[in-house]
Amino acid sequence: MHNLVIDIGNTNSKLAVFNEKAIVYYQVFKDLVPAELIRLIKEYNVINSSVSIVREDLQEVIDVLESNTNYIPFSTNINTGIKNYYKTLSTLGLDRWAKVIAANSCYTGRNCLMIDSGTCITYDLLNSSKEYYGGSISLGIDMRFKALHHFTDRLPLVNWEPEAEIPNGTDTSSAIKNGVLQGVINEVEGFISSYNKENIGLTVLLTGGNAAFLLEQLKNSIFAPQIIHDPYLVLKGLNEVIAFEYVQKN
Repeated sequence: MHNLVIDIGNTNSKLAVFNEKAIVYYQVFKDLVPAELIRLIKEYNVINSSVSIVREDLQEVIDVLESNTNYIPFSTNINTGIKNYYKTLSTLGLDRWAKVIAANSCYTGRNCLMIDSGTCITYDLLNSSKEYYGGSISLGIDMRFKALHHFTDRLPLVNWEPEAEIPNGTDTSSAIKNGVLQGVINEVEGFISSYNKENIGLTVLLTGGNAAFLLEQLKNSIFAPQIIHDPYLVLKGLNEVIAFEYVQKN
C-alpha cells in the first residue's frame, strides 16, 4: 500500500511516496503543480495521502488529493500516543507536530531534541516518557542575512553557500557571514548543551533545508556522537499519521 505525503513549507515543498515505512520516491519542489501529483498518484497507485501546510494558498493541492486518494487531513488534534502539554494547539505548526510524531515512532524511548533549520530554526523536545511541552523558534539563516540588510542603511545583502567554510571577518561581507553563521552554530551548540543537562542520553535530530550545513559544522564538536541527520522527519511523521488513522478505522 502506497502513501503520498507532502510537507509544504515557506520556501519549498517536499514530497514522498511510502511503501509502508520505506520511501520509494522523494522530490523537492519549488512549485508543486496538480498535474505532477496526479502523475505520481497513478504511477505508484497511491491509496492514502496527507499534507503538512504552513501556508494557506494551496487548496488546489488538497483538492487533487481529496479527489484521487483517501485523503487524511492532518491537524494537531491527531495524537499517536504522545502526552502533549503545548498550551496553544491552534498555533502549533503542523511541521513541528509531525516531527514529534516521527520521533515518537522512529526513536521510541529516547530523549529527542529536534532541530529544524529552514526558514526558521525550531527546537522541539520529546522526552523518553513521550512528553512534549514545546520548544523554541528562532530566525533562520537566510532570514538573519536579510534582517541585517533590511534594518541597516549601509550593510549589504550577503549571499552564502551552505557548502562553504565560515570565513574570518576580514571585510564587511565576510564579517556578516562570520557573525550570522558562527552565531547560528553557537546558538545550536548552546541549545544542545542546555538540553543535555536535563535529558540523559539525548539524541539530536537535525532536519530542514540547512541541516547539512549544521551537520558539517558540528561533525568535530563534542556533540557529534549524539547527532543524527534525518532529512525526512516531517514526511515520516505524516506517514505515521496515515498508518495510525488506518488502524483506528479498521
